[in-house]
Amino acid sequence: MDERATWATRIGFILAAAGSAVGLGNIWRFPFLTGESGGAAFLVVYLLLVVGVGVPVLLVEFVIGRRSNRNPIGAFERLGHPGWKAAGAVGAIAAFIIFSYYSVVGGWVIQYVVASFTGGYGADAEAFFLSTASGTNAIAYHGLFMATVAGIVALGIRNGLEKAATVMVPTVVVLLVGLAGYGATLDGAGAAYSYYLAPDLSTIVGDAVSILPAAAGQAFYTLSLGMGIMITYASYIGEDRNLLQDAGVIVVLDTAIALLAGLVVFPFLFTQGIEPGEGGAGSIFISLAGAFQQLPGGELLGGVFFLMLLVAALTSAFSIFEVVVSYITDTFDVNRVPTALGMAAVLFVVGIPTALDLTYLDAYDLFANNILLILSGLLLSIFIGWVYAGEAVEELGKGRASDGRIEAIWLTTLRYVVPIVLAITLALSVRDYIGFLQESFL
Repeated sequence: MDERATWATRIGFILAAAGSAVGLGNIWRFPFLTGESGGAAFLVVYLLLVVGVGVPVLLVEFVIGRRSNRNPIGAFERLGHPGWKAAGAVGAIAAFIIFSYYSVVGGWVIQYVVASFTGGYGADAEAFFLSTASGTNAIAYHGLFMATVAGIVALGIRNGLEKAATVMVPTVVVLLVGLAGYGATLDGAGAAYSYYLAPDLSTIVGDAVSILPAAAGQAFYTLSLGMGIMITYASYIGEDRNLLQDAGVIVVLDTAIALLAGLVVFPFLFTQGIEPGEGGAGSIFISLAGAFQQLPGGELLGGVFFLMLLVAALTSAFSIFEVVVSYITDTFDVNRVPTALGMAAVLFVVGIPTALDLTYLDAYDLFANNILLILSGLLLSIFIGWVYAGEAVEELGKGRASDGRIEAIWLTTLRYVVPIVLAITLALSVRDYIGFLQESFL
């Protein structure tokens, strides 16, 4: 097998990892989930989960990836615990499912970019969304998005993923900051900030149980946890790197961009009197397209927003697809280019049902995010906390001076906090998913 590729620079790795987290999960999924789940109350639960669960699990994936230099499934054989391959397989399956419908949503974004710069979305924003979200147009643009991602990933780590991330991630940040600044000047900004940033503390405890599955799934989705992405990305970094420091930068950048996305979306909605969370998975498209039509210079503003969303979609799509490609190239010692193209064709076919019926998109999304990602995080935390603790502590200590206190806190959290929270979340998620299936398909 050829020598494994590595990141050329630390900033390249951080931007690629942050780019994975910065994508549609933060800018498409986060605002509509926040709207559906009550605004600031959801935000508080989400942030607590990011800090208390997300950071420890991110370090778990970093340790497994760098220690093994392998994909999420092959990692456990390299670590001497082949019986735990199932833990990695859950994440790889999640990445496969997520990318199949993620590409469909990416195709929606391309259509909105084109429409924004060529005459807008018509008189009825909802009708325009329905015409783009399902049918032959959705399938065609799903294929275009899939082909674009496959082409970049086929170029490899340094020439493809790293170069793309160093351009795209700063672009997303600049455009988001500019849009947030514009949003602050709108009439509905004050009400939007109150809804988004001022929780009713008296209701959070009571609401936490109902919010927990969506908030945990979103925390994992935006940090790219449970899909094997961070295991795969960490497998390309050297032993001299400070994993704790890199994880901190990635989490701060990701969380800041998630918060920034809300500061962009909610002022636009409140200014037009649009209820947050309306429209489900299509809410950001229906609501914002309608809002842009009402604003001065709305076509240009909408074009900039959806162009930014497309760039963000691509940055995280690269990382999800890399998990699948890495597994095939590591396991079967085959060339990256035909692997990327072949898997793109398979995923294109798997994604077709979601391009024909939004109910399938919801089914894929809830299963992958609220069940598979959480299950993967639960298994990985148990593995490191109880099976591979000594070696994991050693790996986390590389690249920095350590007195062992941080590692001790990390292990305690992985043993006694993370599994309990994730087990409860998983049980609630399974209950909710069964209810969804009964309502939607039976």
